[in-house]
Amino acid sequence: MILGLLAAAAALLFFGWLAGQVIEGDARQFDNQIRLFAYQHASPALTAVMRAISLLGSPAFLIAVALLVIVRFRRTGRPRIAVLFLITVIGAEALDQILKLAFHRIRPEAFFDLTEPVGYSFPSGHALVCCSFYGVLAAFEAARTESRARRWIYWTAAVLLIATIGLSRIYLGVHYPSDVLAGYAAAIVWVLSVASAWRWMRLSRSGDG
Repeated sequence: MILGLLAAAAALLFFGWLAGQVIEGDARQFDNQIRLFAYQHASPALTAVMRAISLLGSPAFLIAVALLVIVRFRRTGRPRIAVLFLITVIGAEALDQILKLAFHRIRPEAFFDLTEPVGYSFPSGHALVCCSFYGVLAAFEAARTESRARRWIYWTAAVLLIATIGLSRIYLGVHYPSDVLAGYAAAIVWVLSVASAWRWMRLSRSGDG
């Protein structure tokens, strides 16, 4: 629990630093260099792959998967986990919208003639919500198995999926790199805060008993 709080504090500090860089305009050079690098190494095949990967973090896809996950949790006798999963995902989306309105950073010009998403840019909603969504899903599944190999598979799959979705948003030009990094940092803070609150409630209930 202490390690979790330390990680959340570190992520919060990193988010605050990034936000300061964005507000002061100091992140512009870093963002533009990464965007230029991605654009220079683009290809039609890679663009098609990145567009497909980006869809794995779209609201429509996540809602469909979330419904299936919740049904599975309930059928396997884990209704509290289903509720916690729902709180985490909905909270992540709400946090993203609040932060976007707070910073109101204008989106960059999208590459490849893509239609620019509606709304502000900082932080990346795909990064924040997907990190929360796939991260807690991996945590729940890893906690159920005693197999170290399976735990590695769950966590590796989640990390790769979260990372590639974030990269796809940068590659497609719909987000600055600092948006994506901020989304990851905010997700870590949010998920660890929910986990800490959940543990505290469970300890309180056991103590009352």
